Amino acid sequence: MEPKIKIAQVLFFKRTNPPVFIISAIIMLVFIIAVTLFNKISKKIFDSIQLIIIEKFSWIFTVSTVLFLILVLFLLLSRFGSIRLSSADEKPEFGYVTWFAMMFSAGMGIGLVFWSIAEPIKHFIALPPMESGATTPVGQAIGITFFHWGLHAWAIYMIVGLSLAYFSFRKGLPLTIRSCFHPLLGNKIYGRWGHCIDIFAVVGTMFGVATSLGLGAMQINSGLNFIGEYPETKLIQIALISLITLFATISLVLGLEKGISRLSYFNVILSVMLLAFVFIIGPTLFIMNTFGEGIKNYFSNIVYFSYWSEWIATTDWKANWTIFYWGWWIAWAPFVGLFIARISKGRTIREFILGGLFAPALATFIWLSVFGGTALYLESVQSAPISEAVSTNLSTSLFKTLAYLPLSQVTTVLSTLVIITFFVTSSDSGSLVIDILTSGGDQDPPKNQRIFWAITEGVIASVLVLAGGLNALQTAAIASGFPLALIMIGMCFALLKELNKEIKNF
Repeated sequence: MEPKIKIAQVLFFKRTNPPVFIISAIIMLVFIIAVTLFNKISKKIFDSIQLIIIEKFSWIFTVSTVLFLILVLFLLLSRFGSIRLSSADEKPEFGYVTWFAMMFSAGMGIGLVFWSIAEPIKHFIALPPMESGATTPVGQAIGITFFHWGLHAWAIYMIVGLSLAYFSFRKGLPLTIRSCFHPLLGNKIYGRWGHCIDIFAVVGTMFGVATSLGLGAMQINSGLNFIGEYPETKLIQIALISLITLFATISLVLGLEKGISRLSYFNVILSVMLLAFVFIIGPTLFIMNTFGEGIKNYFSNIVYFSYWSEWIATTDWKANWTIFYWGWWIAWAPFVGLFIARISKGRTIREFILGGLFAPALATFIWLSVFGGTALYLESVQSAPISEAVSTNLSTSLFKTLAYLPLSQVTTVLSTLVIITFFVTSSDSGSLVIDILTSGGDQDPPKNQRIFWAITEGVIASVLVLAGGLNALQTAAIASGFPLALIMIGMCFALLKELNKEIKNF
């Protein structure tokens, strides 16, 4: 080992990949200092970056997400599906329930709770001018929401997760993004090219997770305001980020088995309780009709939605909805993909896709139908001012909706707990993934490094909240997702090349 690498590892941490760790940490530090000292200028820069990407390069997000979904479906139905993501006789580490719980908590988390009411209501009160064939405004609103949270989103995660699991557990390469490019770059993945790929992945993951932490803090603050009249301020939101980061750090220190898996399981139990409660005491028949109409509208228009959002929708609509979501999912892809890969060792490609694409998407549709359907019922049938609450403050929409149902204080407390557990699982899973990437693929990196990245996530989320709240969070997701979209396209070519080679040699 070169002397300068030894010095870097002594000054920072013992088991790191110094170029990736140090450069990533410097980028984060520069961002934190710049945004803190030049808040107003930073906001203008965020707005300019978002506008340039939306106007000039949003088509890259649209085309790439469609290609990812097509590739995942092809792998599911092809002869590649029988390939096991490990040695031939290795069994999965986790059972189906725990595996699904961790995957769902990491993949959707806070964002699903934040937008499950706000998005359907937004589309309902201001339907975009599209010819989807939906029979009612409710069906169109929920169909568009399904589109943003459905198969496209999970296909993005599947590409990264499948590539990482295959090259790491099947080919014996390190569990890092760079390993996915071995068929294209060869041993250059261990040099500068590999460092650059992992650095982009670390930065994208950091901002993707920070976006969710910021959204979670805003919504927890709204819940506390509803329960106990706590004011909704950025100071309280930053305090919440700090507190939840502490809980996430404790979960990280406990490890994957004792910390993250148990917390994810607990999170799913709380979510099912809340979901069942709202379904039973809410407008049950309306919710079921909403689910059926949403499924019909989504699957009958999935192709139309895919190209409409890019070539027909207005710039503002794309920036606030489809491109924001695609950028956010892609920014999350290294984090969720690596985490899913880490917990999916021993499964076949077909099993991986069936469990990681359709099951979470179905669970997401059910969640959106229950909460979004309840809000749409209150708005369209009972003339409750849910849209007014959404327009005033997105973060309060969930609690304003629950207030119209029996036992609202109980459901508000329960939903706040769900948000907190989603918050913690997102933070600790993200920190673990970033630590794995910066330690060269070490699947059990040192605890002090996990703590470092957990704290860094909390600081960046706080800075984004200060820099402009929701707009800054959306811009961070889009900007960090753009280079990762290009990286993922290369990842697809590399995966197909290696799979085809293996089948021929089989």
